[in-house]
Amino acid sequence: MTDALTPALQASEARVPQPEALRLAFAHACAERVRHLLEDEAVVRCLDTLAAYVQGRASRAALDGAARQAAVLANSHQGSHSLDGVGHAAVSASYAVAHALAGRAVQAADYAAYAAVYGGGGYGAVGDPASFAPEKAWQLARLEQVAAALVLKSAAPCAR
Repeated sequence: MTDALTPALQASEARVPQPEALRLAFAHACAERVRHLLEDEAVVRCLDTLAAYVQGRASRAALDGAARQAAVLANSHQGSHSLDGVGHAAVSASYAVAHALAGRAVQAADYAAYAAVYGGGGYGAVGDPASFAPEKAWQLARLEQVAAALVLKSAAPCAR
């Protein structure tokens, strides 16, 4: 499912001064898009920590702690023992948050796409690969927007 996203991310990482910042900001955007599907307030708080970190309002220690917590929550979510790991949209959304916090942007995007499609059409996520096309198009466009913003931010003169 990561067909076009992986090379696009690699190309974007080559353009920005801090590739990790790109991965975290993009992964956050993907996870935020499926926030409404999250069932556990603790996972929502983890997502909020990622937002704060991306905005420079949280420490690395807070990010790392939220990443550990999100991984535990996703792995213990009801239904997470299903064959494909995505028993329903909330599980996929929880995994999107966990991967986003860990800086695994492609995996976060994949789980967010599963959550969005599964949440909107049930088994369409498994039965119709074309159902992912709108979400994947959004992800590619959003990746470009995030990368462009980081490039502009790095090129802006420092305010004194």
